[in-house]
Amino acid sequence: MCAALGVALLACLGLAGTAGAATSYVALGDSYSSGVGAGDYGSSGACKRSANAYGQLYANAHSGTTFTFLACSGAKTGDVLTQIGSMPSNAGLVTVTVGGNDAGFTDVITTCTLNSDQTCVDRVNTAKAYVQNTLPGLLDKVYAAVKAKAPSAKLVVLSYPRFYTVPGSCSVGLSDTKRSAINSGADTIAGVISARASAAGAQFVDVRSAFDGHNICSSAGDYLHSLTWPVDESYHPTAAGQRGGYYSPLTSAIG
Repeated sequence: MCAALGVALLACLGLAGTAGAATSYVALGDSYSSGVGAGDYGSSGACKRSANAYGQLYANAHSGTTFTFLACSGAKTGDVLTQIGSMPSNAGLVTVTVGGNDAGFTDVITTCTLNSDQTCVDRVNTAKAYVQNTLPGLLDKVYAAVKAKAPSAKLVVLSYPRFYTVPGSCSVGLSDTKRSAINSGADTIAGVISARASAAGAQFVDVRSAFDGHNICSSAGDYLHSLTWPVDESYHPTAAGQRGGYYSPLTSAIG
C-alpha cells in the first residue's frame, strides 16, 4: 500500500519526482493552463491558478524545478505577451495554451446555449474564420516573444479538448448539431495552433485524444465540466481532466 506522505504519495498518483530533471519551468496562458475548474486556487484571485493544474503537477513531479506560474483565467494573446515580460530569461521549459479567448470562446458557448442550431453554427463559423485568418499572426507574436525572452527554453504548446462525445449519453442540453459545431471549432483551432507552433520551432501537444471518452456526454464524463456554478468553470477541465487530459499527454511527450 502506498504511504500517505511525501514522495510515496506522489508515486501513488503517478507524480513521483524525476531525478536529474531540475529546470526553470514557466506556465503561461489562459484558464486551461491556470486550472480553472480544477479547484484549490489558493491566493491567486481572479487568475484562478489551481494546485491541480497540469503545470503545477509537472513542477511537483520533477525534483528541483523552479516553477513560475503566470497563466491567468481570461488571458488572450496580448495578456500572454505581458506574462512573458515576467518570466525568467533562464527558463528551460515553457508551456502555454492560448487563443481560445481571442476567438471568442465564451460568446460561442453563450450563443449556442441561448439560440437556434443555425445561429450556433453561424457563430462557430465566424469564430473559425477568425482562427484561420487572424489568430495565426497573434500566435506567432507570442511564440516569438517566448523565444526572445528565454532563448534556451523548450517551448511546448498545448491544444484545447473537444468538448462533446457526439452522439453521446446526454439526453438534455444542446443538440447534437450544436455539439458537433463546437467540436469543429476545437478542431480548427488545434490545426492552427499546431501549424504555428511548428513554424516557431515549438513542440505541439494535442490533448484531444486524451479527453476522448471522458468529455461531456461520454460514458465517463469526468474530465470536463458542463454548465456549472460559478459559470466561469463551465467547459473547463476538472482536476481529473487536468491530470489525465493535460498532464499525462504532456509528460508522455516531453518526459
